[in-house]
Amino acid sequence: MAQPGVLHATPPSLTAADAERLAHELFGVDGPAEPMVSERDQNFRIGGDWVLKVSNPAEDPAVVEMEVAATQHVATVDPGLPVPLPRPALNGSPIAVARVTGAEHRVRLLPLVAGRNPDPAELTSGQLREIGEVTGRLSHALRGFFHPAAGRPILWDQKHLPDLAEHVPLIGDERRRAQVERILERFMERVLPRLPALRAQVIHNDVTLDNLLVGEDGHVSGVIDFGDMAHTALLLDVPATLQSLVRRREDIFAAAAHFLPGYTSIVPLEPDEADLLGDLLAGRMAQTILISVWRTRAYPQNAYITGWEEPAWALLDQLEAAGLDEAGRRLAAMALSAGPGVASGRADDDERLLARRERVLGPALAPLSYRRPLHLVRGSGAWMHDAQGRAYLDAYNNVPVVGHAHPRVAAAIARQAATLNTNTRYLHGAVVELAERLAATMPDGLDTVMFVNSGSEANDLAWRLARAVTGAEGALVTEWAYHGVTAAIDDLSPSEWRAGRQPRTVETFPAPDTFRGAAPAVGDGVAAAVERLAARGVRPALLMVDSLFTSDGIFAAPPGTMEAAIAEARGAGALYVADEVQAGHGRTGEGLWSFTAWDAVPDIVTLGKPMGNGHPIAAVVTRHEIAERLAAETEFFSTFGGNPVACAAALAVLDVIADERLVENASATGAGLRQALTELQPRHRSILDVRGRGLMVGVELPDAEVAARVRDQMRERGVLIGTTRREGNVLKIRPPLCITTEEGEILVERLDEVLGSAAS
Repeated sequence: MAQPGVLHATPPSLTAADAERLAHELFGVDGPAEPMVSERDQNFRIGGDWVLKVSNPAEDPAVVEMEVAATQHVATVDPGLPVPLPRPALNGSPIAVARVTGAEHRVRLLPLVAGRNPDPAELTSGQLREIGEVTGRLSHALRGFFHPAAGRPILWDQKHLPDLAEHVPLIGDERRRAQVERILERFMERVLPRLPALRAQVIHNDVTLDNLLVGEDGHVSGVIDFGDMAHTALLLDVPATLQSLVRRREDIFAAAAHFLPGYTSIVPLEPDEADLLGDLLAGRMAQTILISVWRTRAYPQNAYITGWEEPAWALLDQLEAAGLDEAGRRLAAMALSAGPGVASGRADDDERLLARRERVLGPALAPLSYRRPLHLVRGSGAWMHDAQGRAYLDAYNNVPVVGHAHPRVAAAIARQAATLNTNTRYLHGAVVELAERLAATMPDGLDTVMFVNSGSEANDLAWRLARAVTGAEGALVTEWAYHGVTAAIDDLSPSEWRAGRQPRTVETFPAPDTFRGAAPAVGDGVAAAVERLAARGVRPALLMVDSLFTSDGIFAAPPGTMEAAIAEARGAGALYVADEVQAGHGRTGEGLWSFTAWDAVPDIVTLGKPMGNGHPIAAVVTRHEIAERLAAETEFFSTFGGNPVACAAALAVLDVIADERLVENASATGAGLRQALTELQPRHRSILDVRGRGLMVGVELPDAEVAARVRDQMRERGVLIGTTRREGNVLKIRPPLCITTEEGEILVERLDEVLGSAAS
């Protein structure tokens, strides 16, 4: 599990008192030290929260630096993978240097990950598949990583298996010795010449049950110990993990039938790679046996080392009993095709997950998006991937505004989360910087920013501000608006009203239906709504508008459309609130904010979902005097609103939008997308209208049944869209702003196919 120099070196022998002293002096952490098992390094549990990892003095410092860099890279690329990031030492470095008993050690302090090492015999089929998926995700996350130390010779890299042949004489049993010699001979003849042609990268090389933790819920809670990393064949992660999963199991192939489809759902294997699986699994066991007999002689008291040999012999016996050629064919078939049984197993898993969801999340939760549930596990850019590894073009979700799992946003979140997260009752530069940058994007006068956690909370706060300023209790919204889920804002969301319920303090007006030519009537509609409120003795406190009327059917009202409506509301004493939760952050391609399409400056602007690219953060931007009116009545505070981690995410989003020119992309790609969709109309009479602005596009179809069928068939063809409008007959297309022209063409091609099919 290290380069030869380390394997020949004596492991550290610090006492618990030494460990406690190092934790205190180097990291400022106190607690009793408890030794933990390790092969060549030395680990101590410190209190209940930390692991002190003391590297072997013979370890190359660059290797330790590589381990830290790799975990940081993985956390950036795939933040959902539970890898422990080191706590910085008091000097700010993730790696401290200490001299103990005359030797110099690299020392790290890692969070103690909750969970336990599972026994192979207890693993269910679902857990075996999940471990395959986790191993694949780790391989995928490391594919863009490199470090000079990754090229070091490490005997746990199978390409160095021939170097272990010198230890064959240490095997006392003649039959066993001959067995390993056969494996080595076959490896030299069949595997070694083909390894250089296989895909290669830095791999973990040791995602075994010793380095996997499972939480109380049965799911993987931690992946630890990057000490065996190597730049080698990508495939070698598979036998390393599979070997540990089948220890003390009577059927290697039963476990592999679940693990391999899990891995290949993330990292599909090439035929040449799959063809070598059987030999590489046998080679891993020979490798384990040879390192064990050699290392056991040197360190007979190390239970971690002495426990490897017996299970490896048993697994080697299983492979030879099946025949290495036949074993290789069976494993290759599992890797290259899930097969009917496995596919059925995945469907069964999804059905069980759906039943669990319905049981614990309750009947009030909105239904799943598609007729056939979509089980998503990861995303990147404008794409998401399901549990079977299928990719879907995401043309629906506006929350990941700069793209799913954007590495800069993920890195900003990870860095800040590893440093500090607290509330706004303490000074912190990030919240001030974010407020200043948001205010700088707004028209003059909108100079005060208040942070919360969601768009619903932002609109709720806007409602409080409006009532404090006006003393009124009424609201004006469009007929099918959606503004949030709080009790107050649910009242301002007619799309959520049930059974004809309409609060007495809320009135609606028609959205500017640009398709039907109703735009000029919006001012009259607001005036009529004000009169209806007045008839009930209610004055309006606000007019709240989503500037793209997303829930009403997606209408990009041109200049001159809303000014009269806003003037009518203000004439009745109401404030104008621009809800930018769905339409903001550059979606229109005409600057960051959609309200600028009209010649009217809002009194309040609300921001939400896209602001942190999915991390919970939202904001209200208003004038100082409006905030003062609320301050005269009460003190406003949100525990997590504006916390440093959320602000780091939001600042990164603004940086990415600017640096990657996503506003310009929304304009150009959106225009091309609408043009291409419009060109479908002559071929498909079901397309009644194509409208929108930037990357908010609506395609109106005859009725809800047709729209729902098209939405579901698009999902089956790998493109995700939604539906909107009271009638449910408008396709809602609002992809991440990073979508490319080529990806837009995929969407149009799939829609053309669906609309042209007999089923539509």
